[in-house]
Amino acid sequence: MDVTIHPEGFDHPDSLALRAELAAELDEIYGTDTEPGAKPTVADTPVFLIAKDENAHAVGCGGLRPIDTTTIEIKRMFVRRSARGRGIAYQILQALEREAARLGARRVVLETGRDQPEAIRLYERNGYTAIECFGSYKGEPLSLCYERMLD
Repeated sequence: MDVTIHPEGFDHPDSLALRAELAAELDEIYGTDTEPGAKPTVADTPVFLIAKDENAHAVGCGGLRPIDTTTIEIKRMFVRRSARGRGIAYQILQALEREAARLGARRVVLETGRDQPEAIRLYERNGYTAIECFGSYKGEPLSLCYERMLD
């Protein structure tokens, strides 16, 4: 599926709607909010991308939160169920990596849940390798962490 991907505010209505759907889906999977540590905010998420379909409907999103001067974390990556299986997540991931490089990052990290096999496959298929969980994810039994070095 052809989508357009562009930056949008973390608090834009499309961003809010997509992040609410993601939260509801994670609640279905895990039964509760399992994210440890500080939630991403407008202040610490300088890049938030929205993917829109050919009818300009928001179908997916993803953001970047810097950890240090060379490492950036992917946050709130999500594709609506109705739009899955069309390569949109791959396109969002590629766009996030380009934005991370533009911001000067050499390393991208992320956390996903053990009960999200589609996300795990996406990241592993695209060169992400499992690492020891970092920051507030350390010791979290439901968390899997990954990294990819940027060219």
